[in-house]
Amino acid sequence: MKQLVYPALVLLTAAACQRGTVPNAKRVVITGIDATKKPGNDFFTYANGIWNDTAQIPASQAGVGSYSFLNYPQRIRLQGILDSVSASPQPKGSLEQKVGDFYASGMDTTAINKRGYDPIKPLLARIDALKDVPDMLALIASEHKEGNRSVIGFYVGPDNRQSSINIAQFQQTGIGLPERDYYFKTDSSTLGIQQAYRTYLTRLFELTGAAKTTAENGAAVVYNLEKQLAGAHRTNIERRDVKANYNKLAVADLATKHPTLAWPTLLQHLGVQVDSVNVAQPGYYDKLNELLTAVPLADWQLYLKARALTNYANYLSQPFVDAAFAYTKVLTGQAVKKTRAEEMTQAVDGSLGEALAQLYVKKYFPEDARKRMAVLVDNLKKAFETRITKLDWMSDSTKARAKEKLYAFTEKIGYPDKWRDYSAVEIQRGAYFENRLATNKNDYLYNVAKTGRKVDRTEWHTTPPTVTAYNNPPLNEIVFPAGILQPPYFDVNADDALNYGGIGMVIGHEITHSFDDQGAQYDKYGNVANWWTKADYAKFKARTQQVIDQYNQFTVLDSVHVKGALTVGENTADIAGVAIAYDAFKLTEQGKSTKKLDGFTPDQRFFISIARIWRVKTRNAYMGMYVNTNPHSPAKWRVNGPLMNFTPFYKAFNVQPGDKMYKPEKDRITVW
Repeated sequence: MKQLVYPALVLLTAAACQRGTVPNAKRVVITGIDATKKPGNDFFTYANGIWNDTAQIPASQAGVGSYSFLNYPQRIRLQGILDSVSASPQPKGSLEQKVGDFYASGMDTTAINKRGYDPIKPLLARIDALKDVPDMLALIASEHKEGNRSVIGFYVGPDNRQSSINIAQFQQTGIGLPERDYYFKTDSSTLGIQQAYRTYLTRLFELTGAAKTTAENGAAVVYNLEKQLAGAHRTNIERRDVKANYNKLAVADLATKHPTLAWPTLLQHLGVQVDSVNVAQPGYYDKLNELLTAVPLADWQLYLKARALTNYANYLSQPFVDAAFAYTKVLTGQAVKKTRAEEMTQAVDGSLGEALAQLYVKKYFPEDARKRMAVLVDNLKKAFETRITKLDWMSDSTKARAKEKLYAFTEKIGYPDKWRDYSAVEIQRGAYFENRLATNKNDYLYNVAKTGRKVDRTEWHTTPPTVTAYNNPPLNEIVFPAGILQPPYFDVNADDALNYGGIGMVIGHEITHSFDDQGAQYDKYGNVANWWTKADYAKFKARTQQVIDQYNQFTVLDSVHVKGALTVGENTADIAGVAIAYDAFKLTEQGKSTKKLDGFTPDQRFFISIARIWRVKTRNAYMGMYVNTNPHSPAKWRVNGPLMNFTPFYKAFNVQPGDKMYKPEKDRITVW
């Protein structure tokens, strides 16, 4: 979920939330309704059509509107903070100094351009000097620590069978295109992206002194090696299999199975001392072990140079930045580069996120907002509990365990209780490349230090200003950062219908993720464990299959279909999120009323609010990539898909047989 500046929010008082009313709320007029469209044919267009027809996607963006594109105006807020703290010297070691000097170093394009690619010349020389595979693996591990990732997908996270403990984990990686299928599809759009990527690699080699033919040949070698690695990747849909991604293996056994990878030595180079690791996609490492000796060292050297250049291109001089954007332009359809200030704001948020967030929260997020939001979350949990009780397909024993899990949630709202410590990070003006590596290495050390230790359940996995929300099954937690607590998701001036259709739907969505096709496999402690009866789980799987089948029928860009199996978790959460939010809304004074406001009934305003929070317009190229790689359905189907399954929507807008969204009541899907 992600050049306007929204005012700081003042949320509802706790007492008001408990009553479900907005004291002295001002009227928020609904605009943009296309009355020429029939709601039952395409509700998304009915609610958003006029906006869609007039909205202009900024040339520097791939889309505009709500959800992740709301992070664009958010970055304007953050940029204002950074412009302020970087304008004059700040106390050494302070948050203001670190984020201000990092930002200033990135804004100093004169110094960056003067250096060209000097910052990575020593690395390129080290790659040229490699003598054998063990030497190469040592370099790969060393570079991994500084953010130059190549063939090793290492991280530390909760053990899915013992979620209170962090373990070393390895996942598939090693490719430059968005995901494995891009190497094997032959449609014109994908072929264009493949060519753009090869052109990008060629240009990077040229910028480091290679002749054009040599650069083209090098790019071909790299691309073909990546294609071999991609062939060993699981698809995005296959990776949704939680149990298949858990393969905890003894290091001693891996050392025997993969003698060339030499796991004990590799782990030592990574700074990890463990007896076992989880290898999420073992087939990838089987293939990598084979290719390390089957592929000539000279080809691997070209590959490692390409990975270094693509990983670091945006840290270097303008020609490298331009080369990276030329590829991005084809991939996403973004017309022009983002401003340097926007890019650097994003870089600070990604590198010193919780340092910048502290300044953001202090300026834009009221201290008591977390308590007030917590009441709304509690209301939605109660509504979900009632829905569990009323399910006609689930046994009482499974219902009891579902409720236990529901009330074992950890709820995180606004910002962390404990902020990350960046005191060990040295940031200097005039040293942008070094600053990037310093923060990358700090992140690595922060992550690797968790190995074998108890999971810190206070940790956040997004920055508080980000317009998003998430559910983390291994921690059984739901998280609502400060960034999403603004219009159109939440508005202090709005009536309950708009707020329950907005942030209420988001809360219901995140709650449901603990009970979607993946989340349902985790127990209340966050362990992958079966808490279902066999019969109940079979019924649950049948219902999620209905979700897959329905969304497979939805088309995007005239011919491309939504991938039902890839998006089933998000779609299940959308369908249930609407229902839970509606049930909670019906407990409020307005929810019990039929009194119209600005010509709309309370129920109509509720459903219009749902359409408004997914009000998004994107470039076609971006949407093509989105459908291939994103587990969320496109915005239109995040609205129409759930609503065509929800009977109160039919009643609110008099949806009748013959309307395009109409489904016979017996065919409407209810999972939760």
